[in-house]
Amino acid sequence: MSSSLTTTVRIGASKLGIYPLGLGTNTFNDPAAPQEYHAVLDGFVERGGNFIDTADMYSYWVPGNSGGESETVIGQWLANRRQRDDVIIATKVAGKPDLLGLKPETIARGAEDSLRRLQTDYIDLYYAHYQDDETPVVESAAAFDKLVAEGKVRAVALSNFSPQAIDEWLRVAEENGFAKPVALQPQYSLVAREYEQELAGVAERHEMSVFPYQVLAGGFLSGKYRTEADTKGRARGGAVKEYLTPAGLRILDVLDDVAAEHQTDPASVALAWATAHGKVTAPLAAATSLAQLDQLFAAVELQLTDEQVAKLDEVSEAFM
Repeated sequence: MSSSLTTTVRIGASKLGIYPLGLGTNTFNDPAAPQEYHAVLDGFVERGGNFIDTADMYSYWVPGNSGGESETVIGQWLANRRQRDDVIIATKVAGKPDLLGLKPETIARGAEDSLRRLQTDYIDLYYAHYQDDETPVVESAAAFDKLVAEGKVRAVALSNFSPQAIDEWLRVAEENGFAKPVALQPQYSLVAREYEQELAGVAERHEMSVFPYQVLAGGFLSGKYRTEADTKGRARGGAVKEYLTPAGLRILDVLDDVAAEHQTDPASVALAWATAHGKVTAPLAAATSLAQLDQLFAAVELQLTDEQVAKLDEVSEAFM
């Protein structure tokens, strides 16, 4: 699919330019058999994508894993394809079980470990993955700034931070001349709209790009889970059960209607809704097949009408 209709977007005030869709890779969990993941990465780049999102903690929850598997899979692919400069790699620190929090030594070690697994000498976008209320912000921000000064990180970002914590980090960065966070990664979807309450305003005030995760709510908004029976034996089945309520199913009904009007899929509509009216910069979404990639790229080109956006807004008000 051509990306000719879509212009590159800039990440905050950085020099990083991306196609406005990020590939989430927390399903890349087996470096010993990476072929299917590498096929998805190939398909993503072939369709015009260049923004790949991972974290040092992915996917420690899989039996036998300890975290770092996703980065290792991506590193294998980068080494094989030799196109490092053609992609923007985002990864994170503070969530891996043996590297929790944002102490300076944790950040430094996390970055070195990620660079080794990714088989690269720089990280394009490096996130503080989780807020750490125990470590002084000035120490954490200084550690990220040091990585930028050393050329190991090109830009800094925050994920899962409160509005107050974001304000504090930006204040500390301003006062000390540290690299300022240029992006924010919050949870956001039709069934998780808390982002709109305060975080959206904070991101706009600080001119941060926004790359939300769980935009398809673990696959629920793709429409493939409509009954309890649909969740049985599925990897994300347990996570989507909470949405199998009358309010959640009404959202699926409206997604179906809008998808039919555009002759597309509910997943594409759910992603297009998140970016409508500039609410976020680019959604992050995972794919395990080339067909799913097609849905993701269709969403980028999909232009919902104001009426369709309003219908989706209204039916999802219970999740504000």
